[in-house]
Amino acid sequence: MPYLYRAARPRQPALPRDARGTHSSGQDYEALRQECRRRGVLFEDPDFPATDASLFFSEKPRVPFVWKRPGDIVKDPKFILGGATRTDICQGDLGDCWLLAAIASLTLNEKTLARVVPPDQNFGPDYAGIFHFQFWQHNEWLDVVIDDRLPTFNGRLVFLHSAERNEFWSALLEKAYAKLNGSYEALKGGSTIEAMEDFTGGVGEMYEVKRAPDNFYEILEKALKRCSMVGCSIDISSAAESEAKTRFGLIKGHAYSVTGIDQVSYRGRKVQLIRIRNPWGQVEWNGPWSDNSLEWRSVSPSEQKRLSQAALDDGEFWMKFEDFKVHFDKVEICNLTPDALEDSTPHKWEVTVHQGSWVRGSTAGGCRNFLDTFWTNPQIKLHLTEKDEGQDDCTFIAALMQKDRRRLKKLGADMLTIGYSIYESPRGDGHLNKDFFRYHPSKARSKTYINLREVSERFKLPPGDYVLIPTTFEPHQEADFCLRIFSEKKAITKDLDENVAIDLPEPPNPTPTSQETEEEKQFRALFEQISGEVSANPRESSKFVVTEILKNIKFKNLSLVSCRNIISLMDSSGNGKLEFDEFKVFWERMKKWINIFLQFDFDKSGSMSSYELRSALKAAGYQLNNYLLQLIVLRYSDEQFQIEFDDFLNCLIRLENASRVFQTLSVKNKEFINLNISE
Repeated sequence: MPYLYRAARPRQPALPRDARGTHSSGQDYEALRQECRRRGVLFEDPDFPATDASLFFSEKPRVPFVWKRPGDIVKDPKFILGGATRTDICQGDLGDCWLLAAIASLTLNEKTLARVVPPDQNFGPDYAGIFHFQFWQHNEWLDVVIDDRLPTFNGRLVFLHSAERNEFWSALLEKAYAKLNGSYEALKGGSTIEAMEDFTGGVGEMYEVKRAPDNFYEILEKALKRCSMVGCSIDISSAAESEAKTRFGLIKGHAYSVTGIDQVSYRGRKVQLIRIRNPWGQVEWNGPWSDNSLEWRSVSPSEQKRLSQAALDDGEFWMKFEDFKVHFDKVEICNLTPDALEDSTPHKWEVTVHQGSWVRGSTAGGCRNFLDTFWTNPQIKLHLTEKDEGQDDCTFIAALMQKDRRRLKKLGADMLTIGYSIYESPRGDGHLNKDFFRYHPSKARSKTYINLREVSERFKLPPGDYVLIPTTFEPHQEADFCLRIFSEKKAITKDLDENVAIDLPEPPNPTPTSQETEEEKQFRALFEQISGEVSANPRESSKFVVTEILKNIKFKNLSLVSCRNIISLMDSSGNGKLEFDEFKVFWERMKKWINIFLQFDFDKSGSMSSYELRSALKAAGYQLNNYLLQLIVLRYSDEQFQIEFDDFLNCLIRLENASRVFQTLSVKNKEFINLNISE
């Protein structure tokens, strides 16, 4: 799949009120609804039709599903019944517990929920079979429109459903998220933090419970108080353990929501408790402090009421925090970004966003293990100026996200293994070269390279300038990415994509025949001898001349295209052929270009790695940005990311021709501006 350059310049975080419509008709939700009302029809979404293609891409349904509208399933459908709560989340026959755990957490924050699930929707008089939901995607809020046809079997919903049979907001939300990602099947398997971020635009942090800091209880308490979304899970050691039930009633490899944390007075002492919810809506912890455990008998009814403790088989349960640390392995926290918080809320984050791409042959350099290509990855400069209050360091979170991999599942794409390194920056804003990384260790890096959608890490570094290098683990792997920097104090970021610049020497004036050196006389004689033998065709003549001169260098013969380009570059008289003086000027350049090519042909194979093209062109006087570099690599490199001399020569000639046009236009523009000023 082709990936083209995405400018990695910093951008402001998107606001939810700016949600962009995504329907292929170009109409937004309200316009589509009004059109259906005017025509007296129920909306049918052509972008996500009620067919098997919207369900699965690698298999067919095991049983025949029937798409039905809520009014065809129950007599009195409701969008939201008695408020949207975590008990409305019951998993169906789709392995998307990670999504359901995030939806359960979403219900704990009314304002966040109302953004994702606009409340002014119902099955009342204005019903038109159309609903809409909003999701965050890579620094942009999207408004996703769907019709309300849902997959059923024997008159019941197949996938996500509410405990109340006539409530449909959660099933419709799942459908909108499936549309966003291409199909229901695309939702199989995932990390809770992925959906949490899509609901909030927040940034995720992952903790290994067994290695969590001593103040882990306080971290979770603080996170829930500031409306962060929290999930947890138990690791599995093999696929056979997936969704296996432990003797304590917990499910391995399953996503749970953390819905509360508190302390309770028990026999004269305080006990730390944590509340967990299973998105299945059943199957609960059966150890101490479970729904019917003896411990609750020693807690006053008022305390139980304060904690909303009820002995119901609804999938939600309390457990002692110490037991939680023993039985669970991972906790995911989604911190809300400033656009998701009230102005009066403390703990705001300053955010900058960079969009970029890893492109094979030019900017897909892989991790530091691959030094020869590592330096070609995108580079983002980070300027930390303000220390944290009362501290000597600056705190920030770097979150690297690979884009659209779930949507690309149907094309065979998987999550790539990604990570990043942070280096102390030298002076200047240019793209750092290979030697810098050869001799300088990183100051910080992501804990691991992992095949998750996003890798994020919290850092504390002294004030100063740093360079962050986002990479895939292996080189030559293509993807678009989004890099977000969250800082407690404002941090300044800048992409180190070089500006386009041209630094070429002035061509020498031709030497009069009477003043030629002995070497020049011999060169003239050779030129006249060879060109005279094939003078009938100027292009063939040029090809023969250059090929004869290059015959002692390990290069393939020049193509006719190259010769045509040479003539177009140097033929100042316009007669379609090169005179000796024109060819001599070209040959001086040619010698320089040959030396540059040989310098970067490290294995002396007669070809150069496309990852070295940036340095080679810079040595020839051309400083290019990522966009131009990627286009040139796509044009001139082969499938093995190699560039032969003939292609390198064509590239330089095209660049020189382009630079002449640019300089001519610049001069004319200056003359035009000066003329206007004088008038």
